[in-house]
Amino acid sequence: MTSLARTVMNEALGLPPLERAGLIEELLSSFDRHSRAAVDKVWAIEAERRIDAYDAGKTTAISLSESRARINCR
Repeated sequence: MTSLARTVMNEALGLPPLERAGLIEELLSSFDRHSRAAVDKVWAIEAERRIDAYDAGKTTAISLSESRARINCR
């Protein structure tokens, strides 16, 4: 790894988890733009599955702030 890459990595590791996740997504999508549509389709299916489970009373919701707190404490 070059010194520039190591510097970027160290800076990235200092970001909060949600920001690191966004950075990871952007970096990975930069490799193959064509697969992005496939990934988006899979996520859309998963989102619909979760909405259906919520509507059917099989799962409950939590607030955005609680969700972020859970992610950030990992």
